[in-house]
Amino acid sequence: MVVSLKHIIFVFVGLLCVTPIISAPYALLFGLGFALLDWVPKHINLQAIIKRLLAISVVGLGFGMNAYSALAASKANLPALLVLILLTMVCGIVFMRALKLHPETAVLVSSGTAICGGSAIAALAPAIKAKQERVGIALACVFILNALALWLFPWLGHYFGLTEHQFGIWAALAIHDTASVVAAAGQFGDQALAVATPLKLTRALAIVPLVLVVSWWWQRRNRAAVTAKRAAVPGFILLYLVAMTIATLLPQGRDIYSVIYDLAKLLLVGCVFLIGATLNKRNLKQMGLKPFLFACLLWAVISIVSLLYVMAWA
Repeated sequence: MVVSLKHIIFVFVGLLCVTPIISAPYALLFGLGFALLDWVPKHINLQAIIKRLLAISVVGLGFGMNAYSALAASKANLPALLVLILLTMVCGIVFMRALKLHPETAVLVSSGTAICGGSAIAALAPAIKAKQERVGIALACVFILNALALWLFPWLGHYFGLTEHQFGIWAALAIHDTASVVAAAGQFGDQALAVATPLKLTRALAIVPLVLVVSWWWQRRNRAAVTAKRAAVPGFILLYLVAMTIATLLPQGRDIYSVIYDLAKLLLVGCVFLIGATLNKRNLKQMGLKPFLFACLLWAVISIVSLLYVMAWA
């Protein structure tokens, strides 16, 4: 293995992204720049690192949350969350037929939009025996829209005059991946982050019934034997709940919790840098125009409907 100067620079900038010097949107741009220049070390498994960093970040953020407030926010918005998940899947079927998109791609993108981006796609793909190229297309669409959300959502939140509470709900309902939800909410403010994180993790729990229902529907649609894989609840969600409970019931350690919370936010920016680094030329070329149009239409509908909900009732 040869370590070149460009790889050293990649690691150096990545380390800078876990300091207060670089914010999440610029970390994303740096990561994207390295990917397009082909300066990302090929021997590094970025997806595995992102998954681990995200888990650690989310657990750390739990120490900055209040369990009672988080439960209240999730409970109050649970009906809207369920309606939006159902709306996403229904719109996915409609847009799939209108665009004549391959069903596997449409189901994967719809599931990623409805629940939690790449995690939902990865969980559903084996359940419907999706081809690897379809999985790659779906992941590319979701990753690109997640990247856009980091820039677009905070700007739109300020443009529409949303409060931090409103923005936290909107981000949790409309943005795909947990990392992008937390990063976008963190840019908007600490209250937005406190609202968005538990609600987004509540949304992520729907991955279990989603895999079971979609697998059943896919089997009936194709009249083929499809075995629904057991979809486990991500362990970091449970650890997040433990961290949040500790911070709520043992407030004596608030000084330590504050340090952990701040470090978790910085680590999340590093995670965003790596997400940008996954958007290489091959992924962008593989995606194709029609699947990306499908993903954009679906995301636009959910973003607009959730925004109207937030502005009217939240």
